[in-house]
Amino acid sequence: MHQKRNEVPRTWPIARKGTKQVVVPKHNKRNGIPLLIVLRDILKIAKKRKEVERIIREGRIKVNGKAAKDDRFAMLFMDILSVGDKSYKLVFENKKFKLQDTREKEKIVKVVGKRVLNKNKIQVNLSDGRNMQVKDKLKIGESLAVDFDGKILRKIELKEGAKIVVMSGSHLGEEGKVEKIADKTAIISIGKEKVNLNLKSIMAV
Repeated sequence: MHQKRNEVPRTWPIARKGTKQVVVPKHNKRNGIPLLIVLRDILKIAKKRKEVERIIREGRIKVNGKAAKDDRFAMLFMDILSVGDKSYKLVFENKKFKLQDTREKEKIVKVVGKRVLNKNKIQVNLSDGRNMQVKDKLKIGESLAVDFDGKILRKIELKEGAKIVVMSGSHLGEEGKVEKIADKTAIISIGKEKVNLNLKSIMAV
């Protein structure tokens, strides 16, 4: 499936002019960017889609430790892309997706929902669309560092003094520190500026 080039999300770092249509992510159409765009237009390891498809078939591409199968696979914020022995984290810069060199073998995700299954198990909904069953008590808004096998390595609390990254809005991709939390908002220091942001738009890292 394709969409008109001038209708793609502003977060995609591609020219608004060019071929009339571009590929649509297979899932997470609203928040994701197709692996094809990441490999061809951001990383620039190929010029044509057929080249990207061949590289994927050769098993040279992994996302969060798992071999990629489809060039329409939707990469999401904080995903780890591995190409051979090099790895990159998908972040935002100037409100556009960008690949950042990394050696990390984990992904940070935010707890965006939860429900009790029984007295010993809780299901949490994560910012990348995954659901996990946990025994520990977790709060909505906290972050988790999860390895590529799905194991929780540590919990990152969203509290005063915590480092955060902005996930949406006019400060998308900017990093800062929590100064104060009140109800559903937080005062965040970003450089020399202090801004009031909704808790839903920030993630503790």
